[in-house]
Amino acid sequence: MSVTLSSTKTRAALRVSARVSGEMLLVLVMAAVAVWVLGRMWPVIWPLVVGLLLTTLTWPITRYLRRRGWPPALAASVVTVLFLLLAVGVAALIAVPVASQSGELADGVVEGIQRLREWASGPPLNIGDDQITGAFDSATARVQDSIGSMVTTVVTGVSTVVNGVVTAVLAVFLMFFMLKDGPRFLPWLARQLPGRLAVDVPTVAERGWRTLSEFVRSQAYVGLLDAVLIGLGLWIVGVPLVLPLAVLTFVSAFVPIVGALFAGFVAVLIALVSNGPTDALIVLAIIVVVQQLEGNVFQPMIQSRGLGLHAAVVLLAVTLGGSLAGIVGSLLAVPVAALIAVVWNYLREQLSVSQEGPEGPDEPSEPGEPESRVAPSGAGSPA
Repeated sequence: MSVTLSSTKTRAALRVSARVSGEMLLVLVMAAVAVWVLGRMWPVIWPLVVGLLLTTLTWPITRYLRRRGWPPALAASVVTVLFLLLAVGVAALIAVPVASQSGELADGVVEGIQRLREWASGPPLNIGDDQITGAFDSATARVQDSIGSMVTTVVTGVSTVVNGVVTAVLAVFLMFFMLKDGPRFLPWLARQLPGRLAVDVPTVAERGWRTLSEFVRSQAYVGLLDAVLIGLGLWIVGVPLVLPLAVLTFVSAFVPIVGALFAGFVAVLIALVSNGPTDALIVLAIIVVVQQLEGNVFQPMIQSRGLGLHAAVVLLAVTLGGSLAGIVGSLLAVPVAALIAVVWNYLREQLSVSQEGPEGPDEPSEPGEPESRVAPSGAGSPA
């Protein structure tokens, strides 16, 4: 029995497909425009993002002081100074032991180079001194030929460092103002918005703030776990500078991928120059195992539990963010995915049909009462 397609249904399906395609195209165009605008404003947005992440770390102490009756400006000032002292202390904890053992490390580097040279001269490589000297001369000639590009690279590096310092200073100032005036932001925002937006936008902002706080706490847990496991492994192997290396591992955990690679490279290098290649290989194996457990087991589990995201979503978000925007994309991928989930869940709540009816508890309050919904008491969220 032959089946004939209905021309009416076919035209209706095509019209629906065309309308949906047009709407999707408009959404993609608007998303591209938004990304372009963010890119143009990135020198301002990046310090704001860093300041917001720092605020999530320091807000619990500020909230505690404000609940004890401290004025907002005094509490914010004290917490900011304590944060700067802590940052300087962490830097000193890493730099001072390294400086005190710099002579031993330098001797270890020379000894390690000599060991490598002796190993290369034996089987199976059988590289003679004349070959090593020729390779060194060739490398020196290449460096001399590429001196122009090296100068450009150095200038670019200096510019990057200067931009990083400026970003850090702006982020610290923004953190202070967020700690001082943050709880007044949501009520102010509610008064500026008309109608239902006076409730919806501040509510989403408050939920987003809680999500960012969970992200920073989860990163701190992951970094602490890495520092303890890797530090314990270094202590068992007998590598010097265990405490500075553990602190460096914890701090670098807040910079995905590159942070872990840098901390691991430093640990393996110190093990090589102080203990020899065997212990260096053992340290490398310890770091690889811990990093694999952290990246594929601990981090997805901790972040998925704290952010309400599935572990697979966390992995895919980090991969996508790194491929699109490198280190910064990897750093911001998980909180951005969590914020998108916050907005999506709130939209689902508002678009769903409540069993309580239009006046039930699932419906938001009237626009005339935004502060009772979104403005917590004196210890509310600062963003």
